[in-house]
Amino acid sequence: MQIKINDNYYDVEIIKKNNRNTYIRVKNGKIVVTTNYLASKNSIIKLINDNISSITKMINIDNKKQDKCDNFYYFGKKYDVIYGFNEIEFNGDKIYAFNKSSLDKYILNELKRIYRERLNYWYNIFEENIPVPNLMIRKMTSRWGVCNIKNHNVTLNYELSKYDISCLDYVIVHELSHFIYHDHSRNFWLLVGKYYPKYKECKKMLKE
Repeated sequence: MQIKINDNYYDVEIIKKNNRNTYIRVKNGKIVVTTNYLASKNSIIKLINDNISSITKMINIDNKKQDKCDNFYYFGKKYDVIYGFNEIEFNGDKIYAFNKSSLDKYILNELKRIYRERLNYWYNIFEENIPVPNLMIRKMTSRWGVCNIKNHNVTLNYELSKYDISCLDYVIVHELSHFIYHDHSRNFWLLVGKYYPKYKECKKMLKE
């Protein structure tokens, strides 16, 4: 579906959800209408025509949104980040966000959830008697993970989020194995290999 505005034709994407209100936004030159499942095509066209002035302003703003964060990687995939949008959304190879601060906050909350899910998963896989690990996340310059045997903390590097999730899994297995072997002895690596046989591939990706 297309609509003509000021002698230019714009694609219209209609997203139907179970919500009461209809929202119009412009993204990458496309008019995106989010509306109720029961909304008809004619009612959507009328709504667009009734809001041409507002949509024109959104189109002008959209044309100026070129503030991109190059080489942003999230679990092994590269994205362009486009700022100026009220809601954070992943769409293809782009991330839409209000600003860098809002994106950083969103990513950190997602990492807390994902890191915790993966840590719990591997903890339950281990057959050895290890303590329930406490999760900590922070940026580290020389280590991908740290295991504190005394207080049962497993600290994971924030930067692991840039790599394929297999690297996160390897580092978690690595740190949980330290609850059994405190060094990097042969037995330690045998234990790591028991749960993560392809750990050497991840070591190469992380350039350990």
